[in-house]
Amino acid sequence: MHRQPWRERFVAGESGWCLRINRLCAKGASRAYFSAISRLGDGVFWYVLMGALVVAEGMDGLAASAHLAATGVIALALYRLLKRWTRRPRPFASDRRIQAWVAPLDEFSFPSGHTLHAVAFTLVAMAHYPGLGWLLVPFTASVATSRVALGLHYPSDVMAATGIGSALAALSLWLVPGVSLFA
Repeated sequence: MHRQPWRERFVAGESGWCLRINRLCAKGASRAYFSAISRLGDGVFWYVLMGALVVAEGMDGLAASAHLAATGVIALALYRLLKRWTRRPRPFASDRRIQAWVAPLDEFSFPSGHTLHAVAFTLVAMAHYPGLGWLLVPFTASVATSRVALGLHYPSDVMAATGIGSALAALSLWLVPGVSLFA
């Protein structure tokens, strides 16, 4: 009996999960929801949030928005570097059974930039305004799920992005005195 190496079994398992989750979008309502969430996760949601914080909270909102923007710039540079380094093909490019329900923003899969940004932004925003958790946590979970459902990322891309976004947020919060998720 020939056994597949660990990596091949892992990739085959991930493709299977991608295919099952991707089939959710074969139904119009699921596809519309995940497509809209993904589009908002392109940045629109975060820009609106930063603007609303400035309008509603004045200088405190401006400080929080500046913190979010700085974290976002670092997240962008980091995920672009990782994508160029890993060059992992997207699920729809590796498995013809997986449908890309929206056009990808770039060629490679690892890590999910949408998820990385959403996690980092959510943690930083909640450190400034914990009351936003009711909105940000479900939105971020929907963004992460959308990336797999739309055929653009493997589950491990999303999980790794969650870890990277969390670490980036922790570093960002450590560097800004007086702001903490656990205050």
